[in-house]
Amino acid sequence: MTDLAAAAQFVAAHGRLLERRRFAHLFGDGGGDGAGTTDAGPVLAALRAYRNADGGIGLLEPDLRTPTSQPSAVLYALELLQEVDAPGDPLATDALDWLQTVTNDDGGVPFVLASARGWPHAPWWTPQDDPPSSLLMTAGIAAAVHGLGLDHPWLAGASEYVWDALPALTPSDPYAFRYAVRFLDAVPDRARADAALDALAAGVPADGVLRVSAGAEGETLGALEVAPRPDHAGRRLFPPELIERELDALAAAQQDDGGWTFSWAAWSPAVAWEWRGVVTVDALKTLRADGRLRSSSRRPRRPASRAPRR
Repeated sequence: MTDLAAAAQFVAAHGRLLERRRFAHLFGDGGGDGAGTTDAGPVLAALRAYRNADGGIGLLEPDLRTPTSQPSAVLYALELLQEVDAPGDPLATDALDWLQTVTNDDGGVPFVLASARGWPHAPWWTPQDDPPSSLLMTAGIAAAVHGLGLDHPWLAGASEYVWDALPALTPSDPYAFRYAVRFLDAVPDRARADAALDALAAGVPADGVLRVSAGAEGETLGALEVAPRPDHAGRRLFPPELIERELDALAAAQQDDGGWTFSWAAWSPAVAWEWRGVVTVDALKTLRADGRLRSSSRRPRRPASRAPRR
């Protein structure tokens, strides 16, 4: 059983203020039945601290430590607005207005902008001049905008970019695959989305594990990272018994210190703690959504926790 009280202590000790506010909103103080609060104000206040004067978002992506506005920070901010059910918050419109200024002519947005150059970042964030559009980034942001139900001029061109790119997509690009599936979960044209999901299903490995060939040793994405909710359209890509096994594994993956860890490279100690706070809150969200968050403060302890893989 999940030790929610230990998770609360872990996030309080090691998480960013934003994750501490998220945890309190979703799970309270970790005691009792883990009920959170309906007041999203503290989460929104913490999130607004990342807003820049140009309307964009900076410093929110742990692996990209630039104060300049970046598409990845906009993606994360919009996902958090979904989490707290705040579609009308002006942060979203301001961020999308900014995003229009960096969108390419094909409707897509870059993975990372040249303005990140010179700031600390993980090796896979490579700023370049005139960066091409990224399916991963465009699909992720468009999915969040659709999920928020926003009608913004940026969305139409971005959605067409994603639709045009989908036929060439395979699970060999796991992160782009994940966000494309999230796009297909969120778009209103369900017939078109279901047909696209059926086309993608043929390429999913039998074990449901998407291996990141260019990532750290052992870096993977599983079914729950692609489709984290039981009502997610992407669940159709994976057999139910695989979902159950992954839920068992996720519940068992709570570390001795109360948190969860991750499989991609941790390139600095600060980044490792920040990401562990994020993935701990996300793991608890997934377990709760699937009815698996049965809390106990007397959970059998795992062996000593291992450091995040490099």
